[in-house]
Amino acid sequence: MKNNSDPDFLRIAIAQINCTVGDLEGNAAKIKEYIGQARRSQSDIVCFPELAVTGYPPEDLLIKPKFVQDSLVKLKELADFAKDITAVIGFVDRQGKELYNAAAVIYNGKVKGIYRKTHLPNYGVFDEKRYFHPGKEPLVFSTSGGSAGGGKYAKIIFGVNICEDIWHLAGPTEAQAKRGAKFIININSSPYHAGKIHEREAVLCKQAKVNKVAIVYVNLVGGQDELVFDGQSMAVDEKGRVIARAKAFKEQLLLVDIKIPPSRVKVNKKIITLTDKSLFKSRIPLPAWVSKPLELVEEVYQALALGLHDYVSKNGFSKVVMGISGGIDSALVAALATDTLGKENVTGVFMPSRYSSQESEADARELAQNLGIKLLSIPIEEIYKVYLDTLEPNFTGLEKNITEENLQARIRGNILMALSNKFGWLVLTTGNKSEMSTGYATLYGDMAGGFALIKDVPKTLVYKLSKYRNSFGAVIPERILTKEPTAELKANQKDSDTLPVYETLDPILKEYIEEDKDLNKIIALGFDKETVIRVAGMVDKSEYKRRQSPPGIKITPKAFGRDRRMPITNKYQG
Repeated sequence: MKNNSDPDFLRIAIAQINCTVGDLEGNAAKIKEYIGQARRSQSDIVCFPELAVTGYPPEDLLIKPKFVQDSLVKLKELADFAKDITAVIGFVDRQGKELYNAAAVIYNGKVKGIYRKTHLPNYGVFDEKRYFHPGKEPLVFSTSGGSAGGGKYAKIIFGVNICEDIWHLAGPTEAQAKRGAKFIININSSPYHAGKIHEREAVLCKQAKVNKVAIVYVNLVGGQDELVFDGQSMAVDEKGRVIARAKAFKEQLLLVDIKIPPSRVKVNKKIITLTDKSLFKSRIPLPAWVSKPLELVEEVYQALALGLHDYVSKNGFSKVVMGISGGIDSALVAALATDTLGKENVTGVFMPSRYSSQESEADARELAQNLGIKLLSIPIEEIYKVYLDTLEPNFTGLEKNITEENLQARIRGNILMALSNKFGWLVLTTGNKSEMSTGYATLYGDMAGGFALIKDVPKTLVYKLSKYRNSFGAVIPERILTKEPTAELKANQKDSDTLPVYETLDPILKEYIEEDKDLNKIIALGFDKETVIRVAGMVDKSEYKRRQSPPGIKITPKAFGRDRRMPITNKYQG
């Protein structure tokens, strides 16, 4: 980098912030706070995530005219506040009855230009075509950085676009580069799934090299219902090299000094001028901050922790409760909750029945002791007897089956919900994706609760996450990690009595659910035909259960709920 008096010196402040949907006041206050930080850091431009004013995704709040109007009032307030700095802020724009996912480019207290998102995603978790109209104009802007001199030819030209726009090679980035842009600010609210950072980097690097532009990518961070936004904002130079990257799952103001040559393009009506002279005559160049991407299991663990923290705090809870069975799933949920919320805010409940083993009770107590959390013991045997006696006249002559098993799970669900009602605790369910996929869960039993923390985590990954947690402090007892999984709802029960072993089940589920492969293609991969048909049938028949389950954090490319929307009544097989 040349010295700081060169005309190609531009400082960008990337405001990776945690917004809350609908909290217009709180979001605006946070944006002001980060504008202030950027100004004190002598930044030329500060950029914020997609729909930062409203939070993302605002969903049907956008149907409320007053919500949109109130958000526009907040944008005007932010424009008045943003003096002596260029700010790029995501907001909802309105023209007549049409709404746009937009970015306001603000300078010196005025909105100088508005870019409207061109490519509206309408797949997976996205429903943007339900609310927004697409923009058409690939706007570019001129500014000065460092001590760039005046003159109508020597300006730094940049473009602004939004999230999905950057994923299209023949899209706004290409059009803005042709108009003379030397760098692009791409604002995002890009939801997390495991390994997505590598997909993003590949797209950004390709766009940068193809169009010979630097790219500044700002992403939202935080939890919103089932979604987690991981941040990991970054800057890429015109050769496709990552020159700065923010932390994962943390708020951060990432400062990056970018070497950008002035564009020898005559400033005209297609180029919106922000400022003709630099605000800063002397600045010390900053070292690049390039955080290292996390390893996959650590990444997922942090995603679950952030999603849990924000779901609890943003919805007004402070404490959580969960059933602790002595098994691996509840152990992982308890560890995550304790790490995230603090041991004083977590209560476990051990609810033994006639089928609960002494080992399970010992493991549950050891787990609670290791975590330092309170463990209540509420036996369900007497309640179970009352249920059996009450139903006996109607069940006379019938063999015991899954009905009697599920009664125990439903009693436990009732107890947890009673504690929730009495003390205001949020109930965390402990079912994993393998169970939710196949219906190996009890409706109104172990599915009863407010938040399904590991709902999108396959069983095999549950073990990896548990071992990862123990790697920085062994809290999950070794026996929990090694014993065969069991629901303990009947004598000598094992999960493998009902399901294929998880090492076989999880890959089949991935192909069928996440990859949408038909049964023949899955069988052709080497899986047993009868097993594949049986697993697919279990998945299809359990849709009605999943539709009634609590929300849970998305960590795979295709989660149940927002991602995968299958009909309950469905006769198709294949």
